Amino acid sequence: MFDNLSKKLDKAFQVLKGHGKITEINVAATLKEVRRALLDADVNYKIAKQFTDTVKLKALGQDVLTSLKPSQLMVKIVKDELTDLMGSSTNEIDLTKNPSIILMCGLQGSGKTTFSAKLANYLIKKKSKKPLLVACDIYRPAAIEQLEVLANQINVPIYKDIDQKDPVVIANDAIEFAKKEKNDTIIIDTAGRLAVDELLMKEISDIHKSIKPTETLFVVDSMTGQDAVNTAKSFNERLNFDGVVLTKLDGDTRGGAALSIRYVVDKPIKLIGTGEKIDSIDVFHPERMADRILGMGDVISLVERAQDQFDEEEARKISKKLAKNKFGFDDFLSQINQVKKMGSIKDLAGMIPGANKMMGDQEIDENAFKHIEVIISSMTPKERSFPQILNSSRKKRIANGSGKDISEINQLIKQFNQMSKMMKMMQGGKGKQMMQMFQNKNSL
Repeated sequence: MFDNLSKKLDKAFQVLKGHGKITEINVAATLKEVRRALLDADVNYKIAKQFTDTVKLKALGQDVLTSLKPSQLMVKIVKDELTDLMGSSTNEIDLTKNPSIILMCGLQGSGKTTFSAKLANYLIKKKSKKPLLVACDIYRPAAIEQLEVLANQINVPIYKDIDQKDPVVIANDAIEFAKKEKNDTIIIDTAGRLAVDELLMKEISDIHKSIKPTETLFVVDSMTGQDAVNTAKSFNERLNFDGVVLTKLDGDTRGGAALSIRYVVDKPIKLIGTGEKIDSIDVFHPERMADRILGMGDVISLVERAQDQFDEEEARKISKKLAKNKFGFDDFLSQINQVKKMGSIKDLAGMIPGANKMMGDQEIDENAFKHIEVIISSMTPKERSFPQILNSSRKKRIANGSGKDISEINQLIKQFNQMSKMMKMMQGGKGKQMMQMFQNKNSL
């Protein structure tokens, strides 16, 4: 997520390293690189220029605080401006009405159908809602089938009418159906359309006028950059939508859409899609995103994801096993599976401050845990329960069975022992001290 932009911004701040104070000359040199980084990220030239002009005014208008070096001050100013550019504060979707009607609109291929299902799943798990998915894309082949498959995956009802060719009628019938079935949220998936297609733009406008949605969300593919921003402007003129959804943020996105769209249409980014999995959806937090762009990580989001996957009953069992020194490879595997549920490894690494910088250009293997699973599955139930019995002959058999080298078996045992020690420590006084420190830090 924003890897290229992060690297280029970091390079820009290097210009100020070693300087004792901020001057017009070194600020100009730094901001030249910042502007170039933004333009490479497909941010509109006018926006990039205004951004760097604002940063310049703030940088030259401030005395460097004694605790801050010039480069640190510049990072702080850029972070504040990035946050402001993306919307300053978090804006969640309005779910106050019963039923709340959410209308999804956007270009073809932006990911509306998939995101509609992700949103339904999110509303069930995070907001305790009872959503209904509505298939109003009557043009794209297999669009209804795609929504139906996704709805079945998450066990959400779907309203469809394959004989009806007027999406306005389908949408209104779906609302009546939802009221009868006591669905408190209605998510209407519409056909993708180009802003230049007057007939289809009139259709989405007619749907909007007829159903009067609680929320109209414009769905944008993050990788389309400036083009998406220009389209958003056209859609907003017709629909006056309430917010933006950014999809495919897990890709090697340049970031142009995320950084420009709020400025152009003056509408908040409300939700983001962060991966292919059905639960890869997050509320958009401008400040946290600015932190990630500048390589500062996003510890709060990381903790939130961990809490979402936290199984209290499983934690209790593991705690007892650790106390009795009975923590085995099956337990080790269950912990790995919990980490995998949190999202892609690349995305998680981006949430750890300085991780991406530390790894440089090194590619993150999304199948990094696969070899661990293969080795553990080659163990007998007794070996998985009692790791201490793993002698050289057993290790040799496991290596042969898993197709791995004996050194990889030893490496896994070492990792397992380290994790066991760390978990045991976290359960004791040191873990409580660390949590206390973290809480105190966040309350400052």
